[in-house]
Amino acid sequence: MTGNVVATQKNSYLKGHKLLIIQKIDLEGNFADKKDVIALDFVDSGIGDTVLVVQEGQAVEQILGHRKAPVHSVIVAVVDKIDIKNST
Repeated sequence: MTGNVVATQKNSYLKGHKLLIIQKIDLEGNFADKKDVIALDFVDSGIGDTVLVVQEGQAVEQILGHRKAPVHSVIVAVVDKIDIKNST
């Protein structure tokens, strides 16, 4: 997670929800590309946290409980640790 979004006006279905700026990382924790994504935060994450993001319509609908909000990306977990099993 790289930053916060402050909006004085937003869709009524987003009121009360925090919007954050996220970027993809690789398995070593390095930024994988330079594209920023705005995501709805459901886990109270903060700047510098590694987070798990859902970017699939049906999952977002299930999390929100409706399909009325204009949301594509939702933060669903803060990642504490990543373990990679080496197959060699």
